[in-house]
Amino acid sequence: MALDIDKVREVAYLARIRIPEGDLEKLRGELNNIIGWVEQLAEVDTEGVEPMTSVVGGLEAPMRNDAVTDGHCPEKVLANAPELEERFYAVPKVVE
Repeated sequence: MALDIDKVREVAYLARIRIPEGDLEKLRGELNNIIGWVEQLAEVDTEGVEPMTSVVGGLEAPMRNDAVTDGHCPEKVLANAPELEERFYAVPKVVE
């Protein structure tokens, strides 16, 4: 499937990209190369190949206990607060 200049204009319009008239022919060639590559991929025999959900397949993220902590550095966290009330951030009231 080869694209003509009118299709390239349409794709640019749909993508909301302004392409100067002089660049349409170059873009047409680049898009046709991409489409050719995708068509080439469609010819690959994938019978019996399991779908991938990750490029590092088979690895699992290490689990940790779901425990509430203070982060072990409350002083550092509270150091960024513009205003404190006891050991908590103080914020202006936003709901009457």
